[in-house]
Amino acid sequence: MPGATRIISPAPGAARAILLLFAAAVYAPGQAQSKAQAAQPSSKPVAIERLALHQFEDGPLLSPDYPFVPGETAYFSCRVTSYRIVKTEQEQSVKLAWQMRVVDPSGVAIEKDRAGRIEDHVLPQDKSWMPKFISSFVIPAFAASGTYRVTVKIVDEAASVETAGEIAFQVHGRTIEPSATLLARNFQFLRAENDRTAMTAAIYHPGETLWARFDITGYKFGEGNRLSVDYGLAVLRPAGEQVFAQPVAAAESKDSFYPQRYVPGALSLTLDPAVPKGSYILLITVRDKLGDQTWETKQPFEID
Repeated sequence: MPGATRIISPAPGAARAILLLFAAAVYAPGQAQSKAQAAQPSSKPVAIERLALHQFEDGPLLSPDYPFVPGETAYFSCRVTSYRIVKTEQEQSVKLAWQMRVVDPSGVAIEKDRAGRIEDHVLPQDKSWMPKFISSFVIPAFAASGTYRVTVKIVDEAASVETAGEIAFQVHGRTIEPSATLLARNFQFLRAENDRTAMTAAIYHPGETLWARFDITGYKFGEGNRLSVDYGLAVLRPAGEQVFAQPVAAAESKDSFYPQRYVPGALSLTLDPAVPKGSYILLITVRDKLGDQTWETKQPFEID
């Protein structure tokens, strides 16, 4: 079957994994080997011929230093060689099982483990055929920078042997220093919502909008890596007089397979054109509902 393509569905639970088995004729007319010759078992144990990562399915091989970013889909492929061929009087076949795991720099899985099978008939002209499986996974939206790894185990059921391998890849994300208790890091006053650089001096004018950004961490997880936090704000005068308050400005409650280690916070406050000029304090109160924790920060700013 020169150039034939055979597609096999993955085992139950192998979400989004696709197995592609390719057979290519490697003989010239008159040179076809007999079925018995093609069916000779490999003298070597099953081995992984190549592990690779791609930007898209069956795309070019990526270099080890290619920087994946949070939210990006990565495509993975594995080719197997030296497998044992099962022979009967009627047919020849290959029976391989595979398992795959993707972990972060701390060894925590970023998605559920995958598993599948490669099981197909082998034709006499398939002597140089290499079984292959491909899969894909998504870099977590809040993944930290570092070296991540894909680990694979291949079991040759016909020979009762197995082999394993791994490939490392880089993720360029945001690394927020962890905390044992609730707090907000990286507080910034901003001139505009999408500014990347904090204001050197937090000075606003009547009628403008105050923007602020920070990262919440140190909250406790519930079952299923559930988190539940909220935060509120108040504006105080230097003597402590409260001139504005919003007890719950925003809230975040969710669960996920991969633990979300920080929650980005942002707020805006439109200043009345008639607001008195002077010194003010922005009070932010963060609450961890699952961990029963509360944390506050006071950040001074000026209206001029």
